[in-house]
Amino acid sequence: MSDRKIRVLVAKPGLDGHDRGAKVIARALRDAGMEVIYTGLRQTPEMIAAAAVQEDVDAVGISILSGAHKTLCPRIVNLLRENGMDDTLVLVGGIVPNEDIADLKSQGVSEVFLPGTSTEDIVSYIRKHIRAEG
Repeated sequence: MSDRKIRVLVAKPGLDGHDRGAKVIARALRDAGMEVIYTGLRQTPEMIAAAAVQEDVDAVGISILSGAHKTLCPRIVNLLRENGMDDTLVLVGGIVPNEDIADLKSQGVSEVFLPGTSTEDIVSYIRKHIRAEG
């Protein structure tokens, strides 16, 4: 195993302007020793995928509160796969109804973290799954 830091892109797709949760997660990942790239607000799926490719990330964390998760998340997954990022973890955090989680996972989302998930659980999940693939 190399000493390269795990690289995570944290993204806020769509028109949702609430980024406090994304910033909390970005800081927690950074504090856990990961390299974090935060894209900022109002990113399109194309912008997120392009940044992930350019930054050669291990994981993409999508923070979404707008209710557009069933449209935006699969689009991001598809764009990543089209660009050869088949092993990149795609994680979703935010407001996602329980009944939508299985559908998102069937479309390539690795995991969905709902409000109240501890940052330690998110860090552990990423470490476990990146090391398993790497």
